[in-house]
Amino acid sequence: MARFCSLFSGSSGNSTYISSSDTAILIDAGRSCKQLLEAMQAREIDPKSIRAILVTHEHTDHISGLRVLLKKLKIPVFASAEVLQKLDWDHLLESEADVRPLEGGTRFTVGSLEIDSFDTPHDSVHSFGYRVSTPDGRRLIVATDMGYIRENVREMLTGCDLVMLESNYDQRMLSASDYPYYLKQRIASNLGHLSNEDCSEELIRLVRTGSTRFILGHLSQNNNLPELAYQTAYSNFELHGMREGVDYTLQVAPRSKPSEMVVL
Repeated sequence: MARFCSLFSGSSGNSTYISSSDTAILIDAGRSCKQLLEAMQAREIDPKSIRAILVTHEHTDHISGLRVLLKKLKIPVFASAEVLQKLDWDHLLESEADVRPLEGGTRFTVGSLEIDSFDTPHDSVHSFGYRVSTPDGRRLIVATDMGYIRENVREMLTGCDLVMLESNYDQRMLSASDYPYYLKQRIASNLGHLSNEDCSEELIRLVRTGSTRFILGHLSQNNNLPELAYQTAYSNFELHGMREGVDYTLQVAPRSKPSEMVVL
């Protein structure tokens, strides 16, 4: 059995819970420790069951609660060596923190979970996504914060039972926003984020290769709306003759509260 819950998702903070029958992890800790613990309580998750925290990268919306949460739970933190070094330089890790540096493409285990880290193209010192495999053969993936889907990411996505994929911004909203030009360019670059349109195109390929459960994640607060992200994906599925509830399920991860627990 696998369980998946987005505790928070969006430009204001990210954290995802994944578990098997006997092992649980968090991917990112981008809200305050208090908020993370409250979100876990709302979904009846025992914080003491968490065996590790996997950090995708060092941006604030992924690590703002990390230091306090690690101090409270005293569990290892996994990330790229560059991210761990940056967190240490910025005094965001306690000196006694149990840090586990990873190379991109590393496969490792936490309890009964087998985890693949993979490089993502983002303006970070070294960002990762993570694919988690449970003992009963379920594969779940968190793939956000990337300017485009390059081949190594596509290989990780293919065949997963549940996919959280970034649907960060609506192209028209970004163009019309009051963001400075350089920031618009950064977001839309190959080291920025995936648009709703980019995400929807990848979802078609994933259905064709066997995936059926999708969660749209990491929506921009200023340049997207949950309804827009959902409708862009839904319309593209319709265009390709794919039916919701038959060929796929689709939801948008909430920004400021936990999603419903998905049990596979």
